Amino acid sequence: MALIVQKYGGSSVADAESIKRVAKRIVDTRRAGHDVVVAVSAMGDTTDELLDLAAEVAPIPAPREMDMLLSSGERISMALLAMAIHSMGFEARSYTGPQAGMRTDDKYGSARIVEVNPKRVREALDEGAIVIVAGFQGLNDDTQDITTLGRGGSDTTAVALAAALKADVCEIYSDVDGIFTADPRVIPKARKLDHVSSEEMLELAANGAKVLYIRAVEYARRHGVLIHARSSFSAAEGTYVLGRGMLNPRESEGEVMEEPIVAGVATDLSQAKITIIGVPDVPGKAAEIFQIVAKSGANVDMIVQNVSAAATGRTDISFTLPKADASAALKALAGEQADIGFESLVHDDQIGKLSVVGAGMRTHSGVSAKLFEALSIAGVNIEMISTSEIRISVVLRGDELADAARAVHTAYGLDNEIEATVHAGTGR
Repeated sequence: MALIVQKYGGSSVADAESIKRVAKRIVDTRRAGHDVVVAVSAMGDTTDELLDLAAEVAPIPAPREMDMLLSSGERISMALLAMAIHSMGFEARSYTGPQAGMRTDDKYGSARIVEVNPKRVREALDEGAIVIVAGFQGLNDDTQDITTLGRGGSDTTAVALAAALKADVCEIYSDVDGIFTADPRVIPKARKLDHVSSEEMLELAANGAKVLYIRAVEYARRHGVLIHARSSFSAAEGTYVLGRGMLNPRESEGEVMEEPIVAGVATDLSQAKITIIGVPDVPGKAAEIFQIVAKSGANVDMIVQNVSAAATGRTDISFTLPKADASAALKALAGEQADIGFESLVHDDQIGKLSVVGAGMRTHSGVSAKLFEALSIAGVNIEMISTSEIRISVVLRGDELADAARAVHTAYGLDNEIEATVHAGTGR
């Protein structure tokens, strides 16, 4: 008998029929003799609908009340799921995040988990119950307020529970059959991966892959949690995310599989680019600029500085950041223009980022050359380049991103013969 933590996303519990289908899967796991803890997201698009409703009643909703509002979505789905399980003859107990022992810091809207004390969850399991936990939420001990964990918070809840309970596996269910070599909505012939390293998954998640969220993957890597990403719409095995030293459950003891050169291609349309034109090319100016950007709350991704012009002694600095952060960063920089001495700012929110990720890059040459050749053949111009040990990212025009991703995916031999199935159409 194993202890299994399962997480179901919004599309998996979008309506009554979906909830009953998920309840059956949970009951089948219990019938197989396993203890089951479930973290569940809000139904369908409930969170987005609540955000829209809040915007209608208040232009700038109070952060504390926003967290109170948003946390209600998961409480609805947890109670309905517990009811469905009860109707199948099995005991189920639903708990909010705070009741399940999720303790967080005090940052409304994007709180971080600081402690998990799943005492009530453990007691319910010992008494033979299936436990349903509202994802995405916790309690700050200092303020005694409900907090939410931000996008992907239910994934993080599930992984945190798995770590605290020392679960055998954390199954993350969505509406796709696992982790693919690319988003199957962008590249229909993307191939499902049998397994992926947590290191590769972190890079994929950080660069646009949405099937798993980066905070959940990082938490799993740090605490040694085995993740199994799979679909709630089929019984097929999905993709295992393996931390250091973990054995793929599909492999026999002692068998070692060679790492692929490229594990996947990620795309991201959520970023913007800011170019600071005519920056004096003297020591300390870059430090001044990015201190200002940091104080604005913006999260900088890629940075490129041009060679300074000999005639003027000035240079241009470009960087990318989330579109939502761009306005604050531009305002902060404009306010310090006279002190820094740059000439002007250019904002571009029509960019796309394409990233190629693979642990095998460490030991294989020619990976970069193949990427640039594929983009050249496709007629795609590169605006910025960034690399890590197992990743190459490029910035290009947003309207060229999908075609560029398909060309690169084919160039690395990642295409499957048949198209991938996306059961509900959203990926979550």
